[in-house]
Amino acid sequence: MNKFGFLGLGIMGSAMAKNLLKAGFDVTVWNRSPEKCEELAALGARSAATPRQVVESCGITFAMLSDPAADEAVCFGTDGVLEGIGAGKGYVDMSTVDATTAQKIGAAVTDKGGRFLEAPVSGSRKPAEDGTLIILTAGDKSLYNEAMPAFERMGKKVLFLGEVGKGAEMKLVVNMVMGGMMSIFCEGLALGAKAGLEVTDMLDVMDAGAVANPMFKLKGGLIAAGNFTTAFPLKHMQKDLRLAVGLGDWLGQPLFTAAAANEAFKRAKALGFGDEDFSALFKAIEK
Repeated sequence: MNKFGFLGLGIMGSAMAKNLLKAGFDVTVWNRSPEKCEELAALGARSAATPRQVVESCGITFAMLSDPAADEAVCFGTDGVLEGIGAGKGYVDMSTVDATTAQKIGAAVTDKGGRFLEAPVSGSRKPAEDGTLIILTAGDKSLYNEAMPAFERMGKKVLFLGEVGKGAEMKLVVNMVMGGMMSIFCEGLALGAKAGLEVTDMLDVMDAGAVANPMFKLKGGLIAAGNFTTAFPLKHMQKDLRLAVGLGDWLGQPLFTAAAANEAFKRAKALGFGDEDFSALFKAIEK
């Protein structure tokens, strides 16, 4: 039986770890807030007190953490990943971070004799629950092959993009586009509503034409209903936009629209919408 570790049981990580358990894998979990392990333990997971214990007891450990700071803390901290890594052990980091962070962690893991694969995902709560994420991997190809049985339970499409950093860059490009789309979508709905147009009519017109897409269809209906239940936290979208703009700075690539979207999400976060779904940007724009 494949034995996997899983670090980080937030909205995404808990759903992904559940899919591994449903597939019959032996899974050991850890979360900074231990109470989040209880639901997984009830489904058959083993709980560990530290990331080190997870890595020591599992051949391959997955991580799904909130941002670069959390990612580095779990890797480099006391009783962290590096203290459990040994020869041949695999560490698959599925967190959305910048390429520099992924490369720093990857180098530290390989220096200890381990193998490293970055594997950020495209998708939010529902795809995580349904096992239909898009997984963007880069790094150790042997680890990619060995982790495939788990990837197939977590995602519908798995890509191998080459050297460490390429997965992070691909994820930032995708989320940058998504954040920009959400920004102009919310501005359009707010403008139309102020002009006296019905939101349902605007959504109907958009869904029938060239701008139709799954995100507008799903989020538009929820926005119209005033439902901002968190599938992808607004604060995480702002983090991804910030990292994408930073990548643009590094590469000398102007990103006018992404920078404007980042400012819009920063304002929404300042207004207290950070823990709501990223579609709550509408509430900030409407103000």
